[in-house]
Amino acid sequence: MKRSGALAYEPAIKNIDTILKILEEEYPASTRTSLHFENPFQLLVATILSAQSTDKQVNKVTPGLFRKYKKPEDFVNVNILELENDIRSTGFFHNKAKNIKACAKDVMERFNGQVPDNIDELVTLPGVGRKTANVLLANVYGVQAIIVDTHVLRITQRLGLTVNTDATKIEFDIMKILPQSKWTDFSHQIIALGRSICDAKKPKCPVCRLLPYCRFGQETTGRL
Repeated sequence: MKRSGALAYEPAIKNIDTILKILEEEYPASTRTSLHFENPFQLLVATILSAQSTDKQVNKVTPGLFRKYKKPEDFVNVNILELENDIRSTGFFHNKAKNIKACAKDVMERFNGQVPDNIDELVTLPGVGRKTANVLLANVYGVQAIIVDTHVLRITQRLGLTVNTDATKIEFDIMKILPQSKWTDFSHQIIALGRSICDAKKPKCPVCRLLPYCRFGQETTGRL
């Protein structure tokens, strides 16, 4: 297998335009997060809740949560035990409640009640890493961003677009490969691919249209 820097699989790199075309054909509507929200702070909370959970489970919790807590200050003022109980079903509720309350406080005190619109400020919020920040930038502020969730991390490695395992390094690897105008669409389309075909444990390689360009698929089907 020929390697170039951090890039692992030459067919995937050379055929990136074809890969993008296939993804657009297969997932034309997958260009937005599946988390439900009505404003930037709601998406911030929902994304924090989605860590080690599923968007489906978070979407079951947030309608009632956002009816109860309408503004950041509502999260600041609630007793943490009550908030923990409200988000318990998303898992890891102790840390999530702590981060949501601290985030709400920072948004109120440091940013005048407005969720920041740039990654440098977003990642200073408690519990907010680059993935969460990029979700906000892409889905609220229209900024092109690579969102490295578990699906994007797994599938970019499988395709051979990166040999890195660190999410930040993968983000920057993919930035070098893709046109900037495709960053957000690619992220959401890869997430959709991960949910429908490229499962972590039981990937459906034989029916995947990206198989000819995928290092993992070629190895799994005995073609490499």
